[in-house]
Amino acid sequence: MNTYRSIKRLTIWLALIFLIIGTAAAVPGLANAEAKKTGTVYIIPVEQKIETGLEKFLKRGFKDAEKENAGLIILEIDTPGGLVNTAENIGKMIRESNVTTVAYIRGHAASAGSYIALNANKIAMAPGSMIGAAAMVDSTGKRVDDPKLVAAWRSEMSAAAESSGRNGKIAAGMADINTVVDMPEIGETKDKGEIIALSSEQALKVGYADTIASSPEEIISWMGYETDHIVRMEHTGAEKLASFLTNPVVMTILLFLGIAGVVIELIVPGFGVPGIIGVAAFVLYFFGNYVAGFAGNETWLLFIVGLILMILEMFIPSFGILGVLGAISLVAGVVRAAYDTSHALLSLGIAFAAAVVVIVVVAIIFKERGIWNRFILSESLTKEQGYVPTESKEVLLGREGVSVTPLRPAGTALIDNERIDVVTDGEFIPKDTPVVVIHVEGARVVVKPK
Repeated sequence: MNTYRSIKRLTIWLALIFLIIGTAAAVPGLANAEAKKTGTVYIIPVEQKIETGLEKFLKRGFKDAEKENAGLIILEIDTPGGLVNTAENIGKMIRESNVTTVAYIRGHAASAGSYIALNANKIAMAPGSMIGAAAMVDSTGKRVDDPKLVAAWRSEMSAAAESSGRNGKIAAGMADINTVVDMPEIGETKDKGEIIALSSEQALKVGYADTIASSPEEIISWMGYETDHIVRMEHTGAEKLASFLTNPVVMTILLFLGIAGVVIELIVPGFGVPGIIGVAAFVLYFFGNYVAGFAGNETWLLFIVGLILMILEMFIPSFGILGVLGAISLVAGVVRAAYDTSHALLSLGIAFAAAVVVIVVVAIIFKERGIWNRFILSESLTKEQGYVPTESKEVLLGREGVSVTPLRPAGTALIDNERIDVVTDGEFIPKDTPVVVIHVEGARVVVKPK
C-alpha cells in the first residue's frame, strides 16, 4: 500500500514538473524573462556612398560603443556601394571590434555594402530588401574586367562570408560574373555573365540572412537585449554641412563662384565683394571635403600656393610661368580634395567654362577699370598740364645762315637771327661760314656750306 502511495506521489510530481516546463516553452516571454541581456545598444546608420567620410563616422560610432561597453551594435544599411578599399577598412574594423555587430539591411546592401554586411556577426534583413550585386565598377559605372582586381575582390567577398559560416561561393557569385554557383535552396543556378543579388526571402533560405525583421527593435529583442537603452548615432552639424557641400552640384557651384570671384577681383580690382565671395567659396569647397575625409592638409597648401602664384603673375613679369604653376597648383588642390577624380575634373571643367563667360562679360563692362590699364599709357601731356611740346624744325629746311661756332660736325649756327644746334654730314666747317639747311629730322638739323 505504501509503495503504491509513493508511486502515486512521484507520478503527480513528475506531471507538475512537465506541466511547468510545457507552460514555459509555450510562453517565450516567461522562459526568457530572466535571460534578457543588459547593455546599451548602438544603432549606426550606413545610408550613403561608402567613402572616407562614412569610415570616419563609423569609427566614431564604434569607438563610442566600445567606450560605453555596449552589448550590441546594429548597422542600418541602405547604400549603393562605393570605394572598395574603404569598405575593406570598415570590414576590418567590424571584425576587430569586441562588440557584437548585426548588419540590418533595410534597403539595399549593394556592391561594397554587401561586403560590409558579410563582416558582421549576424545579418538581419527587412522585407523587400536586397543584398549582392557586388561586381567592381569604375567611377563612370563601367564594370572592371581586370582579372587581378576581380580575383582579389572575389576572394575578399568569399572570406567575409566564410568568416561567419556562410557559403563563400555565393559571395563569389555576387562579385564575379564568371563564377557559376548552384543554389538548390532557392532552385536557381547562377551562370556565367550573371551577378547574384538576393532578396530578403532568398537570403534567408541560402543562409545569407539570419532573420527577417521590420525594425531595429525587433532585432534587439531577437538578439536577447532590452530595448530600454538604445543610442542612435547621428551625424554632427559639421558632418551634415560637409555632406551638403560635397554634393556634385554644390561643388560645381562653389568652384564656379571661386574661380569667377577671385579672377574678377584680380583683373578689376576695387570691388572687394567678388574677391570675398570667391575666397569664401573656395574655403567652403575645401572645408566640406576636409570634414568629409576626402581632403588632407596638403590640399589647403596647394590652394594657397596656387592663389599666391597667380596673384604674383599679375605684377611680376615671368612670361606666364608663375601663372601656369599657380593654375596647376590650384587644379591639383581641387582634384585631390574631391571624393572622385573624374567627378572633380568634370565639376572643374563646367565651373571653369561658366566662369570664363562671366569674366569676359565683366571685363567688357568694366574695361576702364581693368588692371590692364596700369600697363597702358592712356594720358597725353598737354599744355594745360604744364607740358610744353617741342616745336617742329621742319620750317628751317632750305633756310640760310652762318656758323657761329666751328662745326666738328656739331655746333651752333645763326639762322633767321636764332641760334640753332646743327650738325653736318661729317665735314668740318669753320666759324663764320655761310651755311644752308639741307635736312631736318625731328630736332636734328643738318647743314652744309653754302
